[in-house]
Parts: sequence; C-alpha cells; structure tokens
Amino acid sequence: MPGLKDELLARVNPDLNNIEAALHENLTPHLNLVSKAAGHLIFSGGKRLRPLLNVLCARLCGYEDEFVIKFSTIVEFLHTATLLHDDVVDDAAMRRGKPVAHAVYGAPVTVLVGDFLLARALAIAAQTGSPKIIRVISEITESMCQGEIQQLTRKGDINLSESEYMEVIRRKTGFLIQGACQTGAILAGASGETEKKLSDYGYHIGMVFQIADDLLDYTADTDILGKTVGTDLREGKLTLPLIYSLGRANGNDRTKMIQIIQAETFLSEDFQRLVKMIDSYGGIAYSQSIAETHVKQAKTIMETFTESETRNTLLMVADYALSRSS
Repeated sequence: MPGLKDELLARVNPDLNNIEAALHENLTPHLNLVSKAAGHLIFSGGKRLRPLLNVLCARLCGYEDEFVIKFSTIVEFLHTATLLHDDVVDDAAMRRGKPVAHAVYGAPVTVLVGDFLLARALAIAAQTGSPKIIRVISEITESMCQGEIQQLTRKGDINLSESEYMEVIRRKTGFLIQGACQTGAILAGASGETEKKLSDYGYHIGMVFQIADDLLDYTADTDILGKTVGTDLREGKLTLPLIYSLGRANGNDRTKMIQIIQAETFLSEDFQRLVKMIDSYGGIAYSQSIAETHVKQAKTIMETFTESETRNTLLMVADYALSRSS
C-alpha cells in the first residue's frame, strides 16, 4: 500500500525527525568506539516504529511534554541491543542492507555495546522516577532475553508447534511493542483501563509486525528486504508459514521439506522449491490471515478512543504493520 505508507509518513515525519535527533543526543557514550558500533545499526535506516508508538500513545492520553521524545529512545535502544546480540548469536551477515556490526567491530565489542544500550535504556527510564515504568522496562528486557533463549533451544526443531512459536514471538517482539504503548500511557498518567487498552493494542501490533517479518523471509526480494531472503531458515528458525505447512504436507512433500530444512547448506533453487510447497499447503495464506486478525483486533481497540488525528494515525499504523514490504 504505497499510498498508505506515504500518508502515514506525512503524518509522523515531525515526530520521526525529533526521535532521530533524540537518539543522537542521548546515546552519549564515553568511548567513540561505542558510539560508532552502536550507530552502525541504530542509524542505518530503522523504521522507528517502537519509539513512534510510544510518543503517539502518550499523546493519545493527553501527554504533551517534550520529555516523551527522550523517553521514547528507551525502546529503540532496547530493540537495537537485541538485534546486535541476535546477529552475533545467529552469525548473521547482513542487517538493513549492510554488513552486521560484529563483522565490522568484532563480536566482543558488539556484545558489550548491546549491553551498554540496555543500561542506557534503564538509565533514561530511571529519570521518570516511576518504579512502575522501571519495572515494565525491566520485564520487557527479561522477556526478550528469554524469548531468544527459547528460540535458540528449539533451533532447527521440526516439531516446534504453532503455540510454541507464538510464545517465542510474543516474548521476542510483542512485549517490546506492547511495552512501548503501555509506558506511553503510564507516562501520561492514564487510567488503568486506558493503559490496558493501549497495552493490548501494542500486543496485537507486535504480533502483526513479527508475522509480517516472517512472511517477508519467504516472499520479499533481498535488495528490498535488506537481508538475505531465507535467512530465518538458514539460521534454523522455523516460523509460522513453514510450521503450518509442515503440519499439513503429505508424506513425500514433508520429507522433501525436512531435507531442505535440515541440510547444512541449501541452494537458492532448493529454497524456491520449499517456498512453492509452503504456498501450496496454505502456509503463506494462513500466516496472512492470522496477522489480519491481529490487525482487526488492534483497530477495534483503537476505535474505542475518541476520534482524533492521533487515534487515526494509530489506526493507520495497524494497517501499515502488515502491508509493509521491508
């Protein structure tokens, strides 16, 4: 939906520009190497969806203080830290269309820079003086780590169930986006009911975002996606399109799919054959339908708020989360 993306960007560009400036202003390491290694990923074209949601949810609740821009950098620092660590764990080669940080700065520096960003996020959270906000941010960090460990322990496991997969992405992706929305409400002093609504909205957006990401691994072009198509599979990560199709494939096709999945290396032709089988067994359509259900649930929640420009922007974010191509 190119029109949707352009309209959404037109609405949020001032916020995105402010968030970008705040990320530069609040990185503030003592060592230039830390700044370079962190900036290698932070300033490589991320969408800033998480801090944007934080700002928009606070504004929806009537919060207008400019501190929210600085506060929103917390979730981007957390997100970047997990990506830096993930790329080292997965021995990834590309992220956002460029070599991963550990290929440039080495794994030890990259891991420590990720740790620095986690600490920086908590330091900014502490500036609120709110034990509740600090607790939520800490729980998000804990949950993301456990999601990564859970995914790592099930690497290449062809018996991974859909419910187990959903739990992994809830922890890895859903909790951070959910927390971005929830802490926006907390910062604004919103009621418990409003905080719950925005938390639930964020949960559904997070699930859409990750499922859409999983679909892109099978449907996008490498140049558009910014990383090698099929990366999840090469890293032993079974995602929803594949899990669903494996559960429905006949004996011969299932055997062929498993052979490709479990091969130490596979050719582009093997991957394309796998994609065709996934599509034929409905894995792509099913994943799309699950994501669409989360979009509808997110929009239903948002429609309970009084109509405003901010509310309408958050409705558009729900549609964008699924329709994006990279």
